[in-house]
Amino acid sequence: MQKGKSHVSLKDLAREIGVSISTVSRALNNHPDISPEVTQKVQKLAAELNYTPNPLAMGLLKQATRMIGVIVPDLVTHFYSSIISGIEDVAEEKGYYILIASSNEKLQKEIKAVENLMKTRVEGLIVCLSQETKSYGHFDRLINNNIPLVFFDRVCRTDEVPSVVVNNEDAALKITKHFYKNGFRRIAYIAGPEYLNISQERTHGYLAGLKSCGLEFRPELLEKCNLSTREATKATARLLDLPEPPDAIFGINDTVVFAAMKEIKQRGLRIPEDVALVGFTDEFHSTVVDPALTSITHPTFEIGQEAARLFFRCVENPDSRPDQVVLNTKLIIRKSSVR
Repeated sequence: MQKGKSHVSLKDLAREIGVSISTVSRALNNHPDISPEVTQKVQKLAAELNYTPNPLAMGLLKQATRMIGVIVPDLVTHFYSSIISGIEDVAEEKGYYILIASSNEKLQKEIKAVENLMKTRVEGLIVCLSQETKSYGHFDRLINNNIPLVFFDRVCRTDEVPSVVVNNEDAALKITKHFYKNGFRRIAYIAGPEYLNISQERTHGYLAGLKSCGLEFRPELLEKCNLSTREATKATARLLDLPEPPDAIFGINDTVVFAAMKEIKQRGLRIPEDVALVGFTDEFHSTVVDPALTSITHPTFEIGQEAARLFFRCVENPDSRPDQVVLNTKLIIRKSSVR
C-alpha cells in the first residue's frame, strides 16, 4: 500500500496486516483482548499511513453516528447561518457533528433532505420548515419511532415535537406601537403564507397593536405574499395604489421589506417622510441600505443553542415532554421609521 494514501480505512489496515476489521479497531483502542504485538503492528501502520478515524464509520460500528441533520430554508442569510453556529456550538460540546441541508423554500426539497439525511444515519434532525410546507407527513417516521426531532422558528406539531420560537406576537405589537408613537396612522403589514406559524403570530400582534393604539383595522392594509422579492414588490404596489395608501409598512422579514423599499423609491416617495418601514430578522443589509432599516432582531445564536439543547434532551430522555422554548426579540430603531 502506498504511504500517505488519502482516506485510509480500517479495511485497508486490516487487509495490509491480514487480520479482521474488528481486530484493527480494537487494537487502535488498546483493547486488552488484542496481543501487544498485534496492537503495536496496527498502530505503527496506522501512523505510517496517516490513518484518521472516520466519525460516520465509527458511529455505525457503535450504532451511533454522533451526527445531527439540520435543515434550513436557505444557506445565504445571516439569520440561518447564525442559528447553525449556535447549534454547532452545543453539538461540539457533546462530541457531535452536524450535516446541513437547504430546502430552498421548497417542500419537495425538504422531503428529500429528510430522506437523504436519515439515509446517512444521522441520529435525528433539527428543522426550520420551508415556506411551502403545510403537510407534515414526512416527519411521521421520526415521530413514530422516537427519533430526536426539533423544530425552530417555523414550527408545526408542537404537541408532539419540541421547538424553539420567538415571541412573534409581541414583536409585531412593538412595531405597531413604534409606528404610532412616531405619528404614523395608516399602518400596513405584508404577511407571509397564512399557514406559517410566524405569519399567523405576527398578524395577531399587528391586530393587537392597532387595538392598543386605538386604530381601526383596515383589511386592505393587510397584504400577503410568498416571501419572494417579486411577490413582495407586487404586494407593496397594491398598498401604494390604494386611494388612501399606508404611511407605514412592516413586513414578515427583511427580504420582503427590502423589496418594499425599492418599490417605494422607484415611485419617488421618501422614506420615512412619506412611508416608514420596519423589517423583521435584522439582516446585515439593514445597516447599509439608505435609510438604514429599523428591524426586529432575533437572538439567532441562542435559538440554535436552545434547539440543540432540546435535541440532546430528546436523545437522553426519549419520552420527555415536547417543550417549547420562547425567546424575546428586540426592536432596533434606525432612520427608516423615525420622522
